[in-house]
Amino acid sequence: MKIAIASDHGGIELKSVLISHIKERNMDVIDCGTHSKESCDYPDYAEKACRKVQSGEADLAVLVCGTGLGMSIAANKMRGIRAAVCGEDFSAHYARAHNNANVLCLGARVTGPGLAVLILDTFLDSSFEGGRHERRVNKIMALEAETAGEQK
Repeated sequence: MKIAIASDHGGIELKSVLISHIKERNMDVIDCGTHSKESCDYPDYAEKACRKVQSGEADLAVLVCGTGLGMSIAANKMRGIRAAVCGEDFSAHYARAHNNANVLCLGARVTGPGLAVLILDTFLDSSFEGGRHERRVNKIMALEAETAGEQK
């Protein structure tokens, strides 16, 4: 499995912890930045990692900012991306199992490294259940397709 990962300046330290953990799991990592603590704009980095998922270069992405919220808002504007902010492992499991989420968003200022690793592991180890959930995800994708023409 190949994971794209990105953060803004607020998430760079947690991103480093997560990269090490992903590598320990013998998974490939694409580090999409940022690479410094200098103030930067999270939408730029959300886009970089999500483009890797869109193109198929990465299977999943992980985005880290202060709360995870800004990254998730930016990521969810992109076609085919289903990003979920998760503050515990229960949500991480169901984001994958029921919503077929392909992007995990974490908040470095609200989630400690130990919990973040547990959330990440749960997200990576969970899979989409399909069935009735597939119908619902298809409806989300239909909304995305329908509203694409409305966006300027």
